[in-house]
Amino acid sequence: MANAFVAPPPPLKDELDIVIPTIRNLDFLEMWRPFFQPYHLIIVQDGDPSKTIKVPSGFDYELYNRNDINKILGPRSSCISFKDSACRCFGYMVSKKKYIFTIDDDCFVANDPSGKAVNALEQHIKNLLCPSTPLFFNTLYDPFREGADFVRGYPFSLREGVPTAISHGLWLNIPDYDAPTQLVKPLERNTRYVDTVLTIPKGTLFPMCGMNLAFDRDLIGPAMYFGLMGDGQPIGRYDDMWAGWCCKVICDHLGLGIKTGLPYIYHSKASNPFVNLRKEYKGIFWQEDIIPFFQSLTLPKEATSVQKCYIELSKQVKEKLSKIDPYFDKLADAMVTWIEAWDELNPQGASQANAKA
Repeated sequence: MANAFVAPPPPLKDELDIVIPTIRNLDFLEMWRPFFQPYHLIIVQDGDPSKTIKVPSGFDYELYNRNDINKILGPRSSCISFKDSACRCFGYMVSKKKYIFTIDDDCFVANDPSGKAVNALEQHIKNLLCPSTPLFFNTLYDPFREGADFVRGYPFSLREGVPTAISHGLWLNIPDYDAPTQLVKPLERNTRYVDTVLTIPKGTLFPMCGMNLAFDRDLIGPAMYFGLMGDGQPIGRYDDMWAGWCCKVICDHLGLGIKTGLPYIYHSKASNPFVNLRKEYKGIFWQEDIIPFFQSLTLPKEATSVQKCYIELSKQVKEKLSKIDPYFDKLADAMVTWIEAWDELNPQGASQANAKA
C-alpha cells in the first residue's frame, strides 16, 4: 500500500506571530483561514476596552485591549497610541517569536493574474529567509528568486548579500494614498499586479505601509515603533511612515536589507479622505522637513545594536525636529520609553543586543 501523502508543515509555524490591530469582529479571518490557522495570532483591540471582539473559532490567539496594555506596561503605556492602528506595535513588543507578520482587518486574500489565491504569508517568509542586496542594484531585481541571478557586472564580493530585516508587501484595489490624492482620484483602483521583489537601495528612504508587512523581530524589532498617533496627538496616519524611516536608516547603518513588492493583498475598504485629511494635514507639512532630517542623519559607529541606534535617533529627533513643533519633543521621549518597555519585556533580547556592543 502506498504511503499516504503528508502535507509539509507550514513554514516557520512555531517562529512567527501574526499581529492584527482592530476595533471590530474579525470575520475577515475566515478568508485567511487556510493560510493563518496554523499560526498564533496577537490581536490588539483599539478603542473601547469594554467592547467584546469576536474571533472565529479554531484560531489560536491572545487578545489585548487598552486595560491590558495599561496593566502590563504601567506608566510606560503612554508610549502606545490610542484610537489609531499604531497600537499594533504593542503586539510586536509582547511577542516572543522571531518573526512578525502584521495585517489590517480590511485586507483580504488577493488573486494573482492566473486567478490563484495569493498566500501572502508564505511569500513574506520567502522574502525574509533570503538575503537582500542594498549595496548594488541588480537589474533582474531579486537575484535569489528562482529563474533570476546576478547580472554581468555585478561584483562577486557583494553577491552574498545581507540579512533581510523587513518584507514590505503591496495591495490591489484600494491604493495606499494620502488624503489629497484620495480626493482628486476617488475612483482610482490599483489593478497592476507586478510579479517582482526588489531590495530598496542603501541611502534611499521609502514610504512603509503597515497593512501588509513582515519583519525579523530579532533583527529590527526594537525600531518597529509606530510612534505617538491618534487620540491626544496632533497627527495620525504617519505611524507606519515613521517606523519605516527609522527602520531604514538603522538597517542601512547595521548592514541589513529591506525588500518590497510581492506579496499582494486585496485592500477592500477606502477610508474617508476628509477624516484622513484632518489626521494627516500637519504631517503633510512636517514631512518636508522630516525627510531631509532622515536623509542627512548619521549614526555613530558605537551604535552597534538596534536599541542603541534608536536611542541615538531619539536624541537627534529632540535636537533637530523639536523646532518644527513641540510634538517632536514628546515623540522623542516616547521613543526612549518604548525602548525601556521593550527591554523590560524582552530581557534576553536586550542582553543579546548589549552583548554585541
